[in-house]
Order: sequence, then C-alpha cells, then structure tokens
Amino acid sequence: MFYSFIRFIVRLLVWILNGRPEVQEKQNLPANENYILIAPHRSWIDPVFLVLAASPKHFSFMAKKELFKYPVFNWLIKKMNAFPVDRHKPGPSAIKTPVKILKETDLGVVIFPTGTRHSTELKGGAVTIAKMSKKPIIPVVYKGPYTFKSLIKREKASVRFGKPFTVERKLDGVDDINAHYSNLIQAEFDRLDSEI
Repeated sequence: MFYSFIRFIVRLLVWILNGRPEVQEKQNLPANENYILIAPHRSWIDPVFLVLAASPKHFSFMAKKELFKYPVFNWLIKKMNAFPVDRHKPGPSAIKTPVKILKETDLGVVIFPTGTRHSTELKGGAVTIAKMSKKPIIPVVYKGPYTFKSLIKREKASVRFGKPFTVERKLDGVDDINAHYSNLIQAEFDRLDSEI
C-alpha cells in the first residue's frame, strides 16, 4: 500500500516536471512470473523511471549500505523494499536476500550490475541470483534526464525493455557461466541503447 502510494506521488511529480515518459517494449515483461530487472546505472534517477515504466509490478532494490545511515531516508527506502549491500565486501546476504525475495514474495528485484553510476564493469551477482532463484532476467535501459536540472527542462525520458532470458546452470562448451552471461547482458544493453 505504501509502495503504491509513493509511486503514485512520484509519477505525479514526474509528470508535472517532465511529462509522460515513453515506455517501449513493455510486452516483454512477464505477466504471471516474478523476474529481475537489470539496467546500467547512469544516474540517481534511473530507478525512478524503471519502476514507473514497469508499473503495476512492485520491486525490491539492492542499495548501498551508506544510504541506510540517515534515519528518515533509512525508514523510507526500507518501506520501498530496499535492502542494504556492502559494495566493497558483499557477504552471502547480497545473494541470499534477493533470491529469497524472488522465491517467496511477489516482488521483483531491480539490480544495477555495474554496482555504481561511475562504473561500466558488469559484476556477476545478477547472474548468480537468477541462476539460484530460477527467475528470468529482463534487461532494460533508461535514456533521458540524468540531473534534476535536465528533468525540469523536460528533456525526453524513455525506457526500453529487452526480452527475458533465463540463466542455465550449465551450457555446452561454456566454462565460465558468469562471463558468458555478462557478455550477453552487455550486448543487450548496447542493442537497447541503439534502439531507444
């Protein structure tokens, strides 16, 4: 209920400040199955547009543990289904928590496999989570305002969803499953970027 209310308020604010975002290929989102949304992390605003575009689905988020040290913000992001991850020393909970969420709730999980906004290196956590949860991955890219200033200038915002794929535990002729899927994910990000 709280999640839906906050999403409604955010949608209204985005509409007032920036207009209606363009959502492409939404039919790729599974209607009756939980899934993982993965996207390149380019701005603090990415998660906002991804969640609005994938509505009415509710999501949980991996968030850097530093965000949880501010009491009011800690309360808010926990209400929005975020859970903390230590980016420098991710423990077993960084995998176990999202796997449990995907298996035991109707919440999808949003993951930025680069980990930070200033990195382009894909980490293998999303692939491991997909493999263990047996849930599909849907790549998605956001293009649009990356700052509050460009948001209020009504720079066009677009979100494009890729096709879902599942992570196999073994593939013929493939020794490194994580590297194989990381290459596939990067290629899909590049394709979606070129088409958005």
